[in-house]
Amino acid sequence: MELDYEKLGLMAGLEIHQQLNTGKLFCSCPSLLRNDSSLFRVERKLNPVAGESGEIDIAAAYEKSKNKTFVYEVYDTNCLVELDEEPPHLINQDALKISLQIALLLNCKIFPVAQVMRKTVVNGSNTSGFQRTVLVAHDGFIETSFGKVSIDYLMLEEDAARPGSLKEEDDPELENSKVYKLDRLGIPLVEIATGPHMHTPEQIKETALKLGEILRACNVKRGIGTIRQDVNISIKGSERVEIKGFQEPRIMALTVDNEIKRQIECIKQKNCKKEVRRSLPNGETEFLRPMPGAARMYPETDLPLLKISRDMINDIKKNLPKLKQELRGYLKEFGLNEELVKLILEEDKVEDFKNLLYVQNNPNLAAKVLTIIPKEISIKSGKSLEEVEKILNIQVLENILGEVDKKISESDVKLVLEKIFAGQSLEEALKKENIDLESEIKKLIQEKPGLSSGAYMGLAMAKFKGKVSGKDVSDVLKKILG
Repeated sequence: MELDYEKLGLMAGLEIHQQLNTGKLFCSCPSLLRNDSSLFRVERKLNPVAGESGEIDIAAAYEKSKNKTFVYEVYDTNCLVELDEEPPHLINQDALKISLQIALLLNCKIFPVAQVMRKTVVNGSNTSGFQRTVLVAHDGFIETSFGKVSIDYLMLEEDAARPGSLKEEDDPELENSKVYKLDRLGIPLVEIATGPHMHTPEQIKETALKLGEILRACNVKRGIGTIRQDVNISIKGSERVEIKGFQEPRIMALTVDNEIKRQIECIKQKNCKKEVRRSLPNGETEFLRPMPGAARMYPETDLPLLKISRDMINDIKKNLPKLKQELRGYLKEFGLNEELVKLILEEDKVEDFKNLLYVQNNPNLAAKVLTIIPKEISIKSGKSLEEVEKILNIQVLENILGEVDKKISESDVKLVLEKIFAGQSLEEALKKENIDLESEIKKLIQEKPGLSSGAYMGLAMAKFKGKVSGKDVSDVLKKILG
């Protein structure tokens, strides 16, 4: 069934939760995920409390009805704050500054004074039964190909505990238990909510990618689980539905279309409900819980008001990170071709590129050792690019480029990198073989006269097996053959 999004009145908005690359938000513990055994466990039951309106939130009441006992795995990188046995410390200033950077890049207005709030969460993911969150900025926008998309708000909050092993549920006495690890609890994250200004799946995807670009320009965590994205969808005659885990670009359009079709059926059956659903890998969704209401927030009484000075904002403005389009222009100033510019941006290696230029002011060489040469070594060795870059890291690249025009020439760099990846030390790899290349190539030509330059090139490279560079062989052949 082909969908007419305009006729259906599709309205969609995004919510993005991105972890920041700092210590925890309300204590001094490191933001470190653990895969080893915990020190000990604690068990708790959680009860919802009334919000500012004096009512208990519907989603919290729903979770309470499950009557679960929660088990928390505690590590030596946790403290009493995460166990809810000690009041929160003052907010992490590094996390606050990163959130303000993001807010400014989103053209938001920043609140000079903000109140840390408690948001009722009794699904077990917070030991306290609430999540601490603070509204930092509001009323921003981003530019897209279909116009401006408003940013309704940006909040700085603590991440939830991480689901752990569920094997204990095999025990009949713990059949209502849920296991959580406290390693993730308290990691700072920003929550960004757009207005409902997207009216096609393509617009939703473009907006999501634009927001991702802005976040990656700042000091945020990378990798699986560090960013979580939700989408709110409604059509004419239906209720708003929030879909959790909406972050795989490949199935975004399929997920939206499937949800629209589901809502069309709900309208026909007069059974439309406000609810939260979970995105599935096949593009379908499933019910998760009722939509939270406005009765889940109340002030955090253990923390003072958060004051954000004009001086702090001005300092952050002076050091705002550049976005991809700005970085593209910056890289082109060095005379790099479009392929190298694209590779550096896609692989997020602008800072590494800058560092290599301090060592050796050769932009093309710096770009190639960061992008093209590691790929060539990966293909030649049959190893993954991750394995290659783990050995040929930025420190190794800096050391090698530091020897260009001293011990080696530019044409030797790839050969040296190959030697180091094969297991040689830097000192060994920098040693040049005592080979009279011109005499050796003349012998090859005498032994097999009449071949093309390319054929002699292949014979020479095969004979010396990585002991000489291709450029040196090519230069000698040009000299001999003319």
